[in-house]
Amino acid sequence: MTSTKACFSWAGPSPIRGLRRTHSPSVSHMHHTRFLATGKRAIRDTYPKSSPNSPPKSQVNAVWAPYLRISVGIVLCGSMIYSMLTSPLERTEGPTIAERDTLYKRESGITPDSPMRLRMERFIREQQSIIVQALEKLDGTKFRTDTWIRPTGGGGTSCVLQGGHVFEKAGVNISIVYGTLPRPAIEKMRVNHKALDPYVESLEFFAAGLSMVLHPHNPMAPTVHLNYRYFETVDPNHRDKSNAWWFGGGTDLTPSYLFDEDAIHFHRTIKDACDKHDRAYYPRFKKWCDEYFNVKHRNETRGVGGIFFDDLDEEEKDREQLFSFVQDCLGAFLPSYLPIVQKRKDMPFGEKEKEWQQVRRGRYVEFNLVHDRGTSFGLNTPGARVESILMSLPLTAKWMYMHEPDKGSREERLVNVLKEPIDWV
Repeated sequence: MTSTKACFSWAGPSPIRGLRRTHSPSVSHMHHTRFLATGKRAIRDTYPKSSPNSPPKSQVNAVWAPYLRISVGIVLCGSMIYSMLTSPLERTEGPTIAERDTLYKRESGITPDSPMRLRMERFIREQQSIIVQALEKLDGTKFRTDTWIRPTGGGGTSCVLQGGHVFEKAGVNISIVYGTLPRPAIEKMRVNHKALDPYVESLEFFAAGLSMVLHPHNPMAPTVHLNYRYFETVDPNHRDKSNAWWFGGGTDLTPSYLFDEDAIHFHRTIKDACDKHDRAYYPRFKKWCDEYFNVKHRNETRGVGGIFFDDLDEEEKDREQLFSFVQDCLGAFLPSYLPIVQKRKDMPFGEKEKEWQQVRRGRYVEFNLVHDRGTSFGLNTPGARVESILMSLPLTAKWMYMHEPDKGSREERLVNVLKEPIDWV
């Protein structure tokens, strides 16, 4: 028996805009071709060539034409439907920034000439490892490490320690976020960044940051917070260029019991890092820190401060200078804090001191959940990892109704300093 092969194929624009379909001939063609052959045999049997009643050739063609048109139509439509259902989709848009960065890192690695977003990512990954190793050595307990990947690109690593020898809870997290800013978010950000295009409906963005909070067991050892970050949007017309960029960050100390020498050491170490780049930075960012970390409904600051800055872009200094500044600030953390906690971690304390620590931690929670922009941004980012965002909250805290420290006590002195911030250096 002679096999019949389908002779029709189709490739063309899909009804779905932006997609293209291709396919190979479907097996249904064979059945329709057999149908054509059956029709021909039926005509030959009815009008054999030797028959005197054989109709003219034009009449045979007239009889045959409808069969041909119907069969061709069935084959063509069937091929189109089969192809649409079985062929893979081909995306015609270019790769996203996340896809391009993944390819870049795989092919070229990260060098001093790489895009800033990739260099910032590498830097905070290195610093996370250095800080975690130093804290594990101090505490004698290993951090739990969780790594995750975001469906839209990026991901992060959370390193968390609970119930250690020195730290009741400690977290050192990095996050790498690729996403899209909707128009309302763009309009809000344009207040501080005029380079953002006000006429686009959305913009691809990249954000990377390292966040850390350490809550020691001992009430004499202070809590410390740190965050350094970089944000960038992509130019929609030139996707190899950034549309806008900025750095932000800072660090601050939150004691339950105030030791002036600790506050002085912490601030002096940070000031030295700032002075390498601009002697106006420390007083400016120290004031910004006191204003930002303010528990407004309590009329007191969260702690004894440090530095805080945000939205530092080309209007401040060029990108390389600001990146160097952030590197030095983050590098100053371990020298600024480890000597303090090493000195205080084994000091004696009682139930009264532990209770006061719990009350102060309650204030810490209030600020983070009510006023902190970073917490708000994280919780409102689609696909956010809530456990990592709320890592900053202490393991234990307390709220006591109408609690007031005793007159003339160390607890009262702390509150007085929090209501009127001090210039420590």
